[in-house]
Amino acid sequence: MLIVKAAVCGFVLDCFLGDPAWMSHPVVYMGKLITWAEKFLRARFPKTQKGEFRAGLCLAAGLPLITLLFTGTICLLAAWLHPAVGFAVQTLWCWQALAMRDLALESRNVWKELQKEDLPAARKAVGRIVGRDTERLTAEGVIRAAVETVSENFSDGVAAPMLYMLLGGAPLALMYKSINTMDSMVGYKNEKYLWFGRAAAKLDDAANYIPARISALCWIASAALTGQDWKGAWRIWRRDRRCHASPNSAQTEAACAGSLGVQLAGPAWYFGELYDKPTIGDALRPVETDDILQAIRMMIAASTLLLAVCVAVRLGLCCI
Repeated sequence: MLIVKAAVCGFVLDCFLGDPAWMSHPVVYMGKLITWAEKFLRARFPKTQKGEFRAGLCLAAGLPLITLLFTGTICLLAAWLHPAVGFAVQTLWCWQALAMRDLALESRNVWKELQKEDLPAARKAVGRIVGRDTERLTAEGVIRAAVETVSENFSDGVAAPMLYMLLGGAPLALMYKSINTMDSMVGYKNEKYLWFGRAAAKLDDAANYIPARISALCWIASAALTGQDWKGAWRIWRRDRRCHASPNSAQTEAACAGSLGVQLAGPAWYFGELYDKPTIGDALRPVETDDILQAIRMMIAASTLLLAVCVAVRLGLCCI
């Protein structure tokens, strides 16, 4: 019951407060540890493909284990001091593991700049939430980038940590965040990280495999709840959910594209290089600025629905 209460309270806190700038965030320390570990490991393994892969494997195995052991120990000690202290620590970390409000606010900022017809400001705003180069984006490109990141980050920024926290509390959710953070820092297919980041990228694929598919189904349900085309979401998800190099990234993007009746993805620039990515969805109409708001609404509906279902299942299992 403590895990369920902490998860619900964490969700409510994220809804109303997001991630306040004054509060230290675990992901920041994970990032610092990854940076230090990369330098440490690269200096101790041969600069060969095998050497870099083994160094990256040590990072991929070590960071999640350290995160789980450290946070699990803190939660146990806090609960030993007093149940209320244990609950407070679990709630704090459940709150910090979720990113729904910040994702909604950042993407809404993109919408605001587009409403002002300030394309440079819109490019800058969307650059805060996407990994691609934004300098060349047209207004339509900015809209697509924002909609894509809302749908994709719903999976790894909200749904996946929520599922893990309801399985194993804050320690498991933060272990997942460490895997996701590691992938975002070293999981690139470029010259520097092709071998060093391979284990981290594969681990992230595995950790997100089931959550991504659950996320897509929740998105399809949220399309029905918010008056969007849920049948189109189901059809495009079934057809285009594998249209991405990652086995997981296209899952919610496909559901989102189908629910809005637009085409997402396609060629994009990363670090000055153009990647010819396949499109997702059918261009039944051009993308519009308000599609960003529709994506936010579906993301919030999907998050709330997933929480309700997970809590109901968890409580049902406790009663058996």
